[in-house]
Amino acid sequence: MKTQLRLHTLARAMLCIGLTSVAGLCATCDSYEPVERRAAATWCAERCDEVVTDWSLAALQIIKAGDGYQDPMAASRALAMMHLAMHDAANAVRPRYQRYALGNHVATTAKADAAVAAATAAHDVMVALYPQADALTLTRIELDKTMLQAGTGADIAAGAQLGKAAAAAVLAKRAGDGSNGSQAYVEGTQPGQYRFTPPFNFAAAPHWRHVTPFALTSAAQFRTAPAPALSSEHYRRDFDEVRRVGGKASTQRSSDDTHYAAFWCEFSDIGWNRIARAASARVKQDLWQSARTFALLNAAMADAYIAGWDSKYTHNAWRPVTAIHLAAQDGNPATAPDAAFDPLLTTPPVPDMPSTHSALGMAAAVVLAQAFGRDHVGFSFASSSALPSNPVRHFRSFSEAARENADSRVKAGLHFRFATQAGLELGRQIGQHTSRHLLQPQHGSQAQDD
Repeated sequence: MKTQLRLHTLARAMLCIGLTSVAGLCATCDSYEPVERRAAATWCAERCDEVVTDWSLAALQIIKAGDGYQDPMAASRALAMMHLAMHDAANAVRPRYQRYALGNHVATTAKADAAVAAATAAHDVMVALYPQADALTLTRIELDKTMLQAGTGADIAAGAQLGKAAAAAVLAKRAGDGSNGSQAYVEGTQPGQYRFTPPFNFAAAPHWRHVTPFALTSAAQFRTAPAPALSSEHYRRDFDEVRRVGGKASTQRSSDDTHYAAFWCEFSDIGWNRIARAASARVKQDLWQSARTFALLNAAMADAYIAGWDSKYTHNAWRPVTAIHLAAQDGNPATAPDAAFDPLLTTPPVPDMPSTHSALGMAAAVVLAQAFGRDHVGFSFASSSALPSNPVRHFRSFSEAARENADSRVKAGLHFRFATQAGLELGRQIGQHTSRHLLQPQHGSQAQDD
């Protein structure tokens, strides 16, 4: 029961304002890019890619039904696994991209229905990860939508079998990845070391840095540098900024700053999947391209959590709320304590350096820019944590959104600027590595997004 209460409290803090629903989306793009369609299945014709985006949305509801979306790291792992299984299933029907887990012992067959294969793979992964009754109901409903439209036949049956094989391969590959581990943590006592932040008396999931990445060679592959020295001018400058603009009582934070501090507070895997669906509505992709886009996106974000946790718990840096309260102990005569400082939003119970929220955002932006062929794709979208006075925000590019997402953590009083900058760089490296090394085009493939 104590663990369950911790998870509920953690979920509230990491959401900052709280999730109530997976909000809707709207999108506009700079241009419409039709692509040549490859036969995937006759029943879905020009809209087979919607199987991927439909499961992207359904998965968020399934996770909510399963565990209340209490653990964003576990959710990012589940989303990566589901989308990688969908990708492998489609590429078992007609190979265009390298597969993640499904080995060559599974024969490919163009006679199978690729959309059914992808949907079945998604279903089987989510059933395995979220076996709670309400989650199972939603998972079954989503698969039934596909199967009722697809009908029956040898190609449908063959597609379903390939989907099951793809899901089983992904589940087997991730079975011993360390996600079920645990690790004790003792808070720091020295200036600059992480201390538990109100209202928490624990640090979240220190073991997550040991989870096997999806695309990276190791969690430490792009480990960030430590925070600036407490005695440095860099530290003083960033300390002063978050003290001035990040508190609830701040008079130097603009109304728009407050709006986007709240807007970007929802879990990154929810928001950036919504952005990807918004972009998919305008920059059309076929089933194979869409499956790859969402697989790369979610693998990169899952790895950003893993790599971010590696750096966080390696550097073990205190958060702004602690630093401002204990500034008399930092040895820097240019910083002054403020016992009354209260951050605009609740500080998540993990060390400061780097901001993984910033890392996930930039990793997602880099992957999406590569997948859709350009960074400048205009879109608008809503957030489940937005204030009623600003429910939708508009962006001209993925990178613009990622930068605002990072800046929001300073305006919310949650991170120093140096932590968000380190997060942006970590995310850029993860996004580039994922795009260059995972699910690459098959030799001789005529994939259209290369």
